Amino acid sequence: MARTFFPSSDAGLLAWSLNFNTLITATPTAYGLTAPLATAYGLLHTAYAAALAACDPAVRNKSAVATKNTARTNLKNEARLLANLVEGTASVTNAQKLSLGLNVKTTPTPIPAPSSSPDLDLVSTTGWTVKIRLHDATSSAKRGKPPGVNGASVFSYVGATPPADIGLWQFEGSTGKTTIDVAFPNTLAMGTKVWLTAFWFNNRKQSGPACTPVAATLYGGTVSLAA
Repeated sequence: MARTFFPSSDAGLLAWSLNFNTLITATPTAYGLTAPLATAYGLLHTAYAAALAACDPAVRNKSAVATKNTARTNLKNEARLLANLVEGTASVTNAQKLSLGLNVKTTPTPIPAPSSSPDLDLVSTTGWTVKIRLHDATSSAKRGKPPGVNGASVFSYVGATPPADIGLWQFEGSTGKTTIDVAFPNTLAMGTKVWLTAFWFNNRKQSGPACTPVAATLYGGTVSLAA
């Protein structure tokens, strides 16, 4: 539900309406309105002000309160209609809307594609599985993902020299984790050289550059590689 721009109290609403009425009466076209619309609103404002004054605690009665409530409803209904016209006028600036006491819609800033590649560390090899850890290459702490990054896509290659074309690599999957196990076929001979690379992606699945390929050797046993 959209946040209302009306103050919650009767006195607050009257002060809000006075400002709104003063501005649209002075220059209605500046807000995408017309003089007749501003005049009609002015009459509702005057009626509400008079009805609210008649509800002074010293003189108020049920009839006066009912009149005030009706005048308040009429005022708010018309104010909403005029606010919609103001909102629909492209030439009206956010500053003008704020001056009228209206809400300003905020447009979220899209998160850009990652601009840097991750650092890829080899943690260990166990049999034909290589454990890697990714972290922010731009941070001295070297922990976790950079701001705006949702996860990483990981690729592998088996061979002496990794190709420059990422299309020739094996896609191992996308993950939000930074520590990943990459399993190679157990049909590969012990001592086979493999390569791993990865790139970050944001919440719109836009990817950044891939990191420099890192080599590992499948020893068949368990070998710890990280310092």
